[in-house]
Amino acid sequence: MSPLELLSDSRCFGGSQRRYRHQSRELACSMVFGVFLPPAALQGAQVPAVYWLSGLTCTDENMAQKAGAQRLAAELGLALVLPDTSPRGAAVPDDPDGGWDFGHGAGFYVDATEAPWSRHYRMHSYVVEELPRLVEAELPLTPRRSICGHSMGGHGALVAALRHPGRYGAVSAFAPIANPSACPWGQKAFTHLLGPDPATWQGWDAAALLRAGHRALGPDGDTPLPILVDQGTADPFLQSQLHPEALREAAAAAGQPLELRLQEGYDHSYYGIASFIADHLAWHARALLGPLQP
Repeated sequence: MSPLELLSDSRCFGGSQRRYRHQSRELACSMVFGVFLPPAALQGAQVPAVYWLSGLTCTDENMAQKAGAQRLAAELGLALVLPDTSPRGAAVPDDPDGGWDFGHGAGFYVDATEAPWSRHYRMHSYVVEELPRLVEAELPLTPRRSICGHSMGGHGALVAALRHPGRYGAVSAFAPIANPSACPWGQKAFTHLLGPDPATWQGWDAAALLRAGHRALGPDGDTPLPILVDQGTADPFLQSQLHPEALREAAAAAGQPLELRLQEGYDHSYYGIASFIADHLAWHARALLGPLQP
């Protein structure tokens, strides 16, 4: 019997937009995730996958419903794997203050070390190890994978690539929380999940990892993996929470290739993601599939 329970299956651009439920060992709870399979996968081919990590308050459905990514993914022959943003359920602790920026919907893609969070909040190991192992065994996906995300998910994608050189063929982000140990969102979450000592936070902060000499590397484990980041200039969280300048400075000092594009007038919403998602999918396709045909 498959460990995946199919919850829904909708035809989409000749492919299939699905939702599955499974029991996660890492998170010690039931999890739901989405996956888009392009037409080639339904016709018997195995295809590479882009893993998309969503932001605060989101679920697996935000990307599926708002980004408009399936059309081009179908044409390119890319699968999209869409995890939830945190563990959920009555047994999973939530923000004790009832806030929206921590707890359910805000797992921050780290492996928590502090009680009571450490039993369930292991989103990093879930999205980097457990979920790929599961879907590559159960669905028509190859081991060729890349990672991308938005806001909190952008932070998660960058950290995954920097902590696991050689695991991904490409990495990109929209408006990532680039220096979470230096912003209120990150400080609140890290204090709960990792403890009050900022020194323990540095291994989960993209800018700090770069300053410490980490780099994103391609599948050969040696070639630098360029990072693409789009950041809107009208993003209300730009100055207080996101700190793309810290990412730029740290990448330059580390010799990490980074293309940071400031998109004039765009905010933090999925309107910006929908506007530039084609660029990101093409970025990932070049790495996973080779040069695109004109």
